[in-house]
Amino acid sequence: MISATKVNAWEIVAFCLYFLIIIGIGVYFFLRDKNASGEKSFFLGGRKMNGLVSALSAGASDMSAWVLLGLPGAIYAKGMGQVWISVGLLIGTVCSWLFVAPKIRRYSILAGDSITIPQYLSNRFLSKSPVLRVVCAVIFVIVYCVYGASSINACGSLFNTLFGLDERIAMAIATVIIILYVFLGGYNAVCWTDFIQGMLMLVALMATPIIAAIVLNTSGPVGEGILPANYYNLLSSGKFDWASISDILTGLGWGLGYFGMPHIIIRYFGIKSELEMKKSKVMGIAWTSIILVMASVVGIVGRQFFGDSLGTSNTVFINMARLVFPVFIGGIIISAILAASMSTADSQLLAASSAFASDIYKTTIKKNASDKEVLWVGRIVVVVVSLLACVIALLGYGEKPVVPAFSTIMSLVSAAWAAFGAAFGPVIILSLYWKRLNYKGAVAGIIVGFVVDVLWLILFNPGYYGLNKVLFDTNLYEIIPGFIAGMIACMSTSLLTKAPSKEELDLFEKFKNTKAI
Repeated sequence: MISATKVNAWEIVAFCLYFLIIIGIGVYFFLRDKNASGEKSFFLGGRKMNGLVSALSAGASDMSAWVLLGLPGAIYAKGMGQVWISVGLLIGTVCSWLFVAPKIRRYSILAGDSITIPQYLSNRFLSKSPVLRVVCAVIFVIVYCVYGASSINACGSLFNTLFGLDERIAMAIATVIIILYVFLGGYNAVCWTDFIQGMLMLVALMATPIIAAIVLNTSGPVGEGILPANYYNLLSSGKFDWASISDILTGLGWGLGYFGMPHIIIRYFGIKSELEMKKSKVMGIAWTSIILVMASVVGIVGRQFFGDSLGTSNTVFINMARLVFPVFIGGIIISAILAASMSTADSQLLAASSAFASDIYKTTIKKNASDKEVLWVGRIVVVVVSLLACVIALLGYGEKPVVPAFSTIMSLVSAAWAAFGAAFGPVIILSLYWKRLNYKGAVAGIIVGFVVDVLWLILFNPGYYGLNKVLFDTNLYEIIPGFIAGMIACMSTSLLTKAPSKEELDLFEKFKNTKAI
């Protein structure tokens, strides 16, 4: 049985160096921007972010620790039939950059210079009703608590594996660090830390399997064992049955999430120009493509490198990096896991705080709130959501967790990703391409998509999340029925209710005829 080497002082030095850098970035932007005024500065960086940073920030906030732990581990253990998630995500990110990013940035500016998804949707329909903003903000806070828990869970597992640190203590430490640099620096700190973390993830995933393959070629595999049946078959069961079909549909369904992911879409808002957007498209698509391909390669090379000697498949990247690199370099490479966790968590926290502060507090609770007051409300929300996420992660801790569905990184990420994609994906797409969409249709689509997604998870896909079987297990990712239901609800409600006003249609035509901003 292969296991990672014992902790080395140089690994601790590498991790501490990483922590100092990301916290230093937060302090820098806090000091630099402390006199900047307005929620737009804290939550969107004043729409001044360059294309390269925005692209890597969008990618890093998307690819959480599952791309370094869960995906390689699944391919290591079960084979090529698990790569369909990578295929779906690649298709989704390409379509999002090409067909959503430039349009929604432009429309968000024309629609009242919106800085959040709820603001954009309300302004898109020229509505003063708080209903849509409140619904969106509530979903944001709920889902981001679950999503943030996955990152905190990953940090706990990482420190436990490497240093033998109690996972609960590790989760608490990770929570404090994430709060610190989001609380201090806002959007600028989040984007620049994501940029560094994105580069680190890229280097780690490219270098580790290549070096491992060289070692494998010269000295043979470290482990021994046989391959599972159908290991290199893209059909997980080895034949074209429902098990294989549902795995393919589920994998491709992951791509739908990009159209409704607030912390990714907000990156499109913050890019400073259409010219920078063109750079972002190329870099964003290239970065994601490389990350997904190399994460799959890690699993395949890991199988040849270790055989079946790994006790836990999710540690294939950690074990490989620690064995093929010098200790200090290995520590930096493994920091990529921490980078993946935190780059997702910080973006989620900022999106949740901006939604509550701008879309509930300022519009419903205290309409005359000053910019400074809104900023501090946003910072308080960062702390509250972080603590709730930590509690959710702790509920899934241990051999007999209080809530089994919260026990794995993949189950938490899957649930949150599907909820956002089903709730907001149909509305975002239709808001850009269908002028007949109205306010009531948008509200109905968000609610129906979210509710169907959650009900499908509980009633028809319980096995995937470790829940008790209620009806039957379809083995189909809940984002698919949720997305379809949300799309139908948007269109049918819009067609059955009053058509958009002339002012709304004029705004839509202005958006269509505006080429660049």
